[in-house]
Amino acid sequence: MAKVPSVPSAVVAAGGLVGGYGVARWTKKRQLGGAVLAVAGAAAAQQWRQRAGGKAAGALTVAYVAAFAGSHPLAKKVGAWPAVLGVAGAVAVASWVVADRRA
Repeated sequence: MAKVPSVPSAVVAAGGLVGGYGVARWTKKRQLGGAVLAVAGAAAAQQWRQRAGGKAAGALTVAYVAAFAGSHPLAKKVGAWPAVLGVAGAVAVASWVVADRRA
């Protein structure tokens, strides 16, 4: 049986931030976007823990939540999509550096 390659945690985390915002915006249901954000964050945290350990997973989870929170004031300065894409990119880079490049 062929091994299915896993999706890098950087993609999961960035996808959660972008997807959560997109779902909330397009459906006009913030709770639905929050659910996407939470599910992706939990999946990424599990990958971080497996690949880099508990401390790294904790730090990356804090970064994920901080990126979500920080995107709101940033959006007032640069616009919603640029803010979301910027913080998603930052979390993706951090995730890759800490967890994915080791895998």
